[in-house]
Amino acid sequence: MIPAGAATAAALAEARDRIVVGATPLEVDAAADEVIRSLGGRSNFQLVPGYRHTLCISVDDDIVHGIPGDRPFRPGDIVSVDGGAEVDGWNGDAAFTVVLPDPARPDVVAAREALAAAAERSLWHGIAALASARHLHEVGAAIEDAVEAAGDYGIIEGYGGHGIGRSMHEEPSVYNHRVRGRGPAVRPGLVVAIEPMIVAGAIDTVVRDDGWTVTTSDGADSAHVEHTVAVHDGGIWVLTAPDGGAAGLAPLGVVPVPIT
Repeated sequence: MIPAGAATAAALAEARDRIVVGATPLEVDAAADEVIRSLGGRSNFQLVPGYRHTLCISVDDDIVHGIPGDRPFRPGDIVSVDGGAEVDGWNGDAAFTVVLPDPARPDVVAAREALAAAAERSLWHGIAALASARHLHEVGAAIEDAVEAAGDYGIIEGYGGHGIGRSMHEEPSVYNHRVRGRGPAVRPGLVVAIEPMIVAGAIDTVVRDDGWTVTTSDGADSAHVEHTVAVHDGGIWVLTAPDGGAAGLAPLGVVPVPIT
């Protein structure tokens, strides 16, 4: 799964560079698709029946599954990008959230940056928990603790992480909050996509008329982040991070181990 993770990381890095005021989600989507194809892969999002884009791009109160369109990004937008690649029959999946600058609304930008940072911290806390977890539900508990410590944010329920391998979405489910029971045992060979989605308001959601885009019911801002993480004999490795997750895990005292 290493090549699929690397292709996913490269495509999202290209997408991140292209998210600027005035650019359109469709332009970002096309650039990410080109990167994946140049690395010998194909978009696994395009393999989902009825979906024809490489990325999901969700802006402001849209949480996940946003369809790339032609409305240009505006100053102060909070933008979540989710994408994945399939290479030689194996899959990667990742997401990030960025906030565009807006000198006219510094308070809005600051609040949105704090939300994005809280989501990012919760993701790394979840990944760090996986490194020592005996059972998978420990990941959701760690994410919930990190979100609660960050501020008055809500964790979206009903959408979350998942197993990943020959298919982009596989069992088991990876929750972003505490649930009953311990969950599946964490053993070498387990690969999961961990993906917190948090909001600045209520956790109730609605699906827009396009049948895909999930948005907050109260119009509150949202942030979505994700990495694909492998558990192996030596430890864990973040397949969709160029450094295997070293930078994100260092503050938490976890050292990722390359797969050999």
